[in-house]
Amino acid sequence: MSATADPTADHEPFSTDGTVSDGRRIGVVVSHGFTGTPASMRPWAQHLADAGYSVRLPLLPGHGRTWQDTNRTRWPQWYGAIEDAYLDLARTCDTVVACGLSMGGTLVTRLAEQHPDGVAGLVLVNPAYGTQRFDAKFAPYIAWAVRSRPAIGGDIKKPGVVEAAADRTPVIAFASLAKLWKRTVADLSTVTAPVLLYRSREDHVVDPLSAQLLKRHATNTTIREVVLENSYHVATLDNDAPLIFEGSVEFIRALSDPVTKVSS
Repeated sequence: MSATADPTADHEPFSTDGTVSDGRRIGVVVSHGFTGTPASMRPWAQHLADAGYSVRLPLLPGHGRTWQDTNRTRWPQWYGAIEDAYLDLARTCDTVVACGLSMGGTLVTRLAEQHPDGVAGLVLVNPAYGTQRFDAKFAPYIAWAVRSRPAIGGDIKKPGVVEAAADRTPVIAFASLAKLWKRTVADLSTVTAPVLLYRSREDHVVDPLSAQLLKRHATNTTIREVVLENSYHVATLDNDAPLIFEGSVEFIRALSDPVTKVSS
């Protein structure tokens, strides 16, 4: 499936098993973001599958239907879906890498913190670890009265491309996301897996603080940053998607090759 494929074509979880040419099994966990669906990651997941990798792209609990459903879930449930996908791959694969967009980047970073000996690398696209938005600080205090805010999905530069995402931002769930941010940032020093970071220069959802937090606190790994010049937040469906797809395969190939080392 190409980067220009209809992003609304598949909202369901995606799972496939593959074998690379030399017989080694490489697994990739892929995570969509907050209020999104697997559709935002499906072209990338398909590209990884076409490269011969075993791929797991779950639908996070509470996502894919209504913002009210999302409000009834919390970050441990979202993380649990990603960890289950990882454990499934770890049973049969020699190497497991994790990829995520936005909150999906947070979740797979948490996965690398919890499984430092199992996650071989991270590919992060505009990952979220915090925000400088003033109104976000009040989410825990207003959630009882203000259950939703304007939607954050659909930040795509490429004309005619839409993201399958919730039509409102669930405030109770967002307050839980903020707790995930805090816990993940506190443990960033435990990440040892090499990181390939894709960051859009113009992003209307995740502000520059997140990349700063990652680079400031993930001190026990290498981070290679690639700035995307022609995409907004949902870069996996945007103009720079082919760059992300091809670069991630090269990164994973280097990680899984015993004679190759990933450079920072």
